[in-house]
Amino acid sequence: MTEYKVKFLPHLKEVSVKEGASLIRAAMAAGVHINASCGGEGICGKCRVMIEKGDVGGGVSEKLSQEDIDKGYRLACLSKVNSDLVVRIPVESEIDSSVLNKMATPRKTARIKERNLEDLKEQGLFIPPVEQKYLELPEPSANDNVADVTRIVNELRSKHNEHRLEFDMSVIRKLPDVLREKDFKVTVTIARPVREEGKNHIINIESGDTTDRNYAIAVDIGTTTVYGQMVDLISGEALAQYGDFNAQISYGEDVISRIVYAEKEGGLETLNEKVVGTINKVIEKITKKSGVDPEEISTITLAGNTTMTQLFLNVNPRYIRRAPYVPAALLYPQVKAYRLGLNLPEHVTALVFPQVSSYVGGDIVAGVMGSGMGHDDELTLYMDIGTNAEIVIGNKDWLVCAACSAGPAFEGGGIKMGMRAAKGAIEDFSLDPLTLEPMNITIGNVRPKGICGSGLITMVAILFEMGVISNNGKFNRDLDTPRIRKSEGVYEYVVAWEDVSGIDRDIVLTEIDIDNLIRAKGAMYSGCMTLLKEVGMDIHAVDRIILAGGFGSFVDLEKCMVIGLLPEIDHEKVTFIGNGSLLGARMSSLTNRIRRDVGETLARMTNFEFSETASYMDHYIAALFLPHTDLNLFPKLKSRLEERKKNL
Repeated sequence: MTEYKVKFLPHLKEVSVKEGASLIRAAMAAGVHINASCGGEGICGKCRVMIEKGDVGGGVSEKLSQEDIDKGYRLACLSKVNSDLVVRIPVESEIDSSVLNKMATPRKTARIKERNLEDLKEQGLFIPPVEQKYLELPEPSANDNVADVTRIVNELRSKHNEHRLEFDMSVIRKLPDVLREKDFKVTVTIARPVREEGKNHIINIESGDTTDRNYAIAVDIGTTTVYGQMVDLISGEALAQYGDFNAQISYGEDVISRIVYAEKEGGLETLNEKVVGTINKVIEKITKKSGVDPEEISTITLAGNTTMTQLFLNVNPRYIRRAPYVPAALLYPQVKAYRLGLNLPEHVTALVFPQVSSYVGGDIVAGVMGSGMGHDDELTLYMDIGTNAEIVIGNKDWLVCAACSAGPAFEGGGIKMGMRAAKGAIEDFSLDPLTLEPMNITIGNVRPKGICGSGLITMVAILFEMGVISNNGKFNRDLDTPRIRKSEGVYEYVVAWEDVSGIDRDIVLTEIDIDNLIRAKGAMYSGCMTLLKEVGMDIHAVDRIILAGGFGSFVDLEKCMVIGLLPEIDHEKVTFIGNGSLLGARMSSLTNRIRRDVGETLARMTNFEFSETASYMDHYIAALFLPHTDLNLFPKLKSRLEERKKNL
């Protein structure tokens, strides 16, 4: 897609964006503030800009007079970039731009990278766990009347060098008729064993040559959401993806509340039914979107945290939350998908990713395998940021891991006006340092309805750097702005007034919200520092950080460091892989090497229970400030804060 350069005056800042991008998002990417509180729907009319050079699509609104339009004024939120542009911000042109430039926080998102089929081929790892073989068998005769199974085995041995073969009973049942449908021309589907010494299972047989249609499903069973992908085992491409909220949410937002509910009479069965129902809904959606016949699906791979896995398998999770925190199993046998309640044909096999401990589950094992960190020399810090936050540190030689309860703040939970990343959620934010007027950008460019995780992090970081919030998370009550007020005994900042919001009240950020975020980020940061200390290292020894989780592709790295969620590290060392659990499940569908390596990787993963690690609480208490009690750990931020103090 074509990219264009947009230069903003008087800041002299330039950014490259894709054709059709919103001008207000281009400004946000450049670190240029434009007053805009309505989220990008064009309601407030505050994001007036002048197009001095180039062409934009749209941008005209009743909020602009014809005289303004003739002069080149447009609303940034409604304008689309159609060429190289020079844009002037009229309101700020009257302010000392040198001050604004010094107060502008750097913006940097993580590089997005994930392993793909080409990576596997280059490494010689494209060894699909389920393969198809087309056979043209000699027809039976008086001189050749061996059993149908024997006929297939003989052909596979002599023509394809296949040995240690075993037939599923479901295949034997339909074998006689299928063989004769097209004159003994058939396609057999062979599931490779996870262990090399195991047997090759013939799990399906179809008449004719169907070797060009072989599919797998990858599923991430998340506490909040369930995602699935349809994977073409021939091309390696993901043909369709769909995600839906885990129906268990109605019985608790986190794993502990789910375990508590499962202990009630009939609770386990209810939660099992709900998550299986959600997965079946996801399977139905991706099957329809991809145009795949369910009979063409050979295997399904599922990954989830330990609690989600046990609930999916209808295994009592009671002892996961009680010392000494023991899961029912670490490894699970392959099983027919239909036996787990999944709406898939009888031949489809299901593989469930193994667990490390009660709180480091198959989703993290899948992420480690999918990211490749367990095979690399680089010392890597892997962070899966969500309600249940997990951390892994190591490389090809060793791995240590732990889980910490960050709470739901990163997903918009526990926040007064918090919401998940959906249409209307404020996902990006900026602040005029002089007037303290906000610039809100929402998902879908509609009126704001709430604040999602990435928006919350950015909001708190900017308010802190601008001096609106102190390092203990309290608002500066001496500032002259109506946006800081006290309501029901709690101080808050009005992010969007009711007349421009998408709901029937003001959208606010409260001190309680900030405190919840500080606790969540403190858990993540202290977890990293604790693991590093336990292996005798510090953050400077880390070669790269891999971020996984729902909002990692949108969150601003610098803002994560400002609040102390991430240690201060070179941005180029940070990579985002998206849904690591789903990535690992998909990669496992493409190569049996990952399935075989899982056991060896699992054996190298040493788990730490933070509740029994003395240094964790010390690190946690120290991290309950913005960004930390010791600002020297964040030298770049310290330098910016000191510079800004001079300019005030």
